[in-house]
Parts: sequence; C-alpha cells; structure tokens
Amino acid sequence: MAQSVRAVDRALDILLCFTREEPTRSLTQIAESVNMSKTTVHRLLTTLEIKRFISRDKDTGMYRLGLRIIEMASLVLQNMELRRWVLPYLKKLSEQYGETVDLSVLDGSHVIYLEVIESPQRVKLAAAMGQRLPAYFTASGKALLAFAPEDQVEKILSENITEHNGEAGLTITKALEDLGIISERGYAISEQEYEDHINAVAAPIFDADRSAVASIAIVGPSFRLSNERLPELGEAIRKIADEISREVSMTALSAIVAKTRVR
Repeated sequence: MAQSVRAVDRALDILLCFTREEPTRSLTQIAESVNMSKTTVHRLLTTLEIKRFISRDKDTGMYRLGLRIIEMASLVLQNMELRRWVLPYLKKLSEQYGETVDLSVLDGSHVIYLEVIESPQRVKLAAAMGQRLPAYFTASGKALLAFAPEDQVEKILSENITEHNGEAGLTITKALEDLGIISERGYAISEQEYEDHINAVAAPIFDADRSAVASIAIVGPSFRLSNERLPELGEAIRKIADEISREVSMTALSAIVAKTRVR
C-alpha cells in the first residue's frame, strides 16, 4: 500500500473509532483502538484538527469529531431532502412525456445521478443512480455549468475536454459561448454528445440564493427526442425546474422564519 494511501486509511480509522457511546476519546484510547503508536496517531490527529475533522478540548485533552463532519453530513442530508422534493415532479414528467427523467448534481468535474425514473417504453435509456459522467458532455451538467462561477466552470471544462478526447475542435472559448446561450434560454440540450443516438434536455434547480444546486433532465433515444422536439421539451422542463426552485426557496424561507420566531 502506498504511503499516502496508508495515511488516508489510518486517518479514516481514527475518525471511525468515535461512536455514539464514546463521542470523546483520549490519545491513548484512540491509539489502542486503531492499533497504532501514539506518535503516529498524534501526527494524524493534528492534521485532522487543522482540517476541522477533529476538535480537541484544551482543558481535558480529549478529542471529538469536528464541525467539518457536520457540514459534510448536512450536504448529504440536503441531497436526500432535494430528492424528496423533486421525486413527484420527476414522475409527472416521465408519465407526461414517456421518457426517462433524472436528477443530478455536480460532483467535481462530473455530474452524479441522485434519482432516475426510467421510461415505460420498451426502447429506453437511463443512467444508473450514482453514475458519474463528464459535466459538459451531458445536458444535466451543462444546465449546472451555465450558472456556475466562471473560474469553476473553466477548470471543469479543461478537465472534461482532456477526458473526452473524441470531441475534436472543442475549446474552452466555444464551450463558454455555448453555456452563455444556455443561461439565456434557461435549459440545456445535448445531442449525441457523450453517446451516439442519445439526446437530452435539462434545466437547473436554484436555491434561495439563486445558485444552481441540481438539475433535472429528460433523456431518450434520438429518434424520439428529435431535434425538432427538443426545444418543446426544454421549455417544459424549465418550467418544472422553476416550480421546484420556488418550492426550495419557500421552504428555506419558512425555516428562517421559524428560527426567528423561536429566538
């Protein structure tokens, strides 16, 4: 095992030694639990503390999980809550248009699919839940990139173009122009870009701060999702995404009001 990988493995073992029954532990207890020397454990704990995955009580010297763990857990819970909000809309879209509909979010330079409602038709196409694809070469990813900060977008585009060697002649400048068009009309189109004979349309879901947090897409074979039909589907999915965005914003506003009343 490479040294860097071993260090990660050991750091994870330290994080996993904290439990509901033992939320705080001493250096000695941690070292015994993970079967490592105190010197090694102390070095790893120092790094984890700097990154806020671990916190240390200065008075007692006891360690506990840090706030960064809570922050990351909240991201997972946010995605779970988003799936709950969006699922009825996805089912409605799939029933109305008879195609596969999915929900995705950005994961680095890729999109990852959180929910997939498969088409009821015999010939159908669907990404698997948890599958990751290069962001720019999917309608879902384009819908998110069109509303992301430019420095983040350029980094993602650079990685996607390098990964997708088959797209001859594509440059970051051309991609940015494409994303500008998408941001103006409110939905993205992908015509056989990642795989042959697959077309898709997608629109972003915005949070209360108007940040694109996810996207929904209609995906199908190009003979059904023809070039002529894509704009109609794009407008339809944009309207549904706007409805979801309003629900997300209103829910966030209600939570803020509730907290204010409690105070």
